[in-house]
Amino acid sequence: MEQLLLALRAVAEPTRLRLLVLCAHMDLTVSQSVQILGQSQPRVSRHLRLLAEAGLLERLREGGWVFYRIARKGPIADFARSLVDAVDDDDPTIALDFQRLEGVRAARAKAAADYFSCNAERWDEIRSLHVDERQVEKSLLDLLADRQLDDLLDIGTGTGRIIEVLSPRVARAVGVDLSHDMLTIARANLERKRLRNCAVQHGDMYQLPMAGASFDAVTIHQVLHFAERPEEVVGEAARVLRPGGLLVIVDFRSHGLDYLREAHEHRWLGFADEDVAKWCRGSGLEPDPPAHLAGDPLTVAIWSSRRPANDTSVTAA
Repeated sequence: MEQLLLALRAVAEPTRLRLLVLCAHMDLTVSQSVQILGQSQPRVSRHLRLLAEAGLLERLREGGWVFYRIARKGPIADFARSLVDAVDDDDPTIALDFQRLEGVRAARAKAAADYFSCNAERWDEIRSLHVDERQVEKSLLDLLADRQLDDLLDIGTGTGRIIEVLSPRVARAVGVDLSHDMLTIARANLERKRLRNCAVQHGDMYQLPMAGASFDAVTIHQVLHFAERPEEVVGEAARVLRPGGLLVIVDFRSHGLDYLREAHEHRWLGFADEDVAKWCRGSGLEPDPPAHLAGDPLTVAIWSSRRPANDTSVTAA
């Protein structure tokens, strides 16, 4: 009851209600909120802090930036979403806020487009090294077709493409990445598609900022070959899987294209099926038979493993 009363007091103020609505539609920094509301930074910072302390907003630090978003899980999160849904989008004040929000969204999208433009040649070259991504995406969708998933995590999410593709199959999808530039791109992509059940945040794949046993599925798409310690990445992914959860790794099979080390910073020239299976077993998972998608000149493998449904060693610590 105390938590609910705190939330009620926090939101019972016009500016804070406006902020709650805005943060339900887009992850915002203090400066972006100031730009939309036209109020002083100290005032806006205080409102955001009160909303976060009441559990209505989440506060995410990414390097020197702090983003605020509507709470995603729990009774207070449900209450926050019901408040947002009750606000009339045609209210003159809210409509003007949305208009200014679109300006912030457009600026973020332009920054993402500029980054892509500077790296277009590199991205095209990388993507041409393996099979058509549509085949990979179809295989991922097929793997999840018969599973009821509440929470999905994509490690090394990059542009957010995987959580975008899998969003219709899950209640909530979170992507983590260490690159702030890639997170800018991912946010722009997700916001353009209006995927309210998807979010991204800064995170290290060796030390995920998530509690243990908190996801029904984890994907690692074209990330392991950049990892200095891929077995530790697999172990960390397994840590956050719930009993019965599914880990899906997509990466290159072992190959001999040594130029990829210098040209594209690959640490590993693909992986053997038996090595990935060993890492999964060592993390308490049961590997499934791998799938191989032949490309030119590389072959992409899809390795899936499952945490036993009766695994009592899994904790939320």
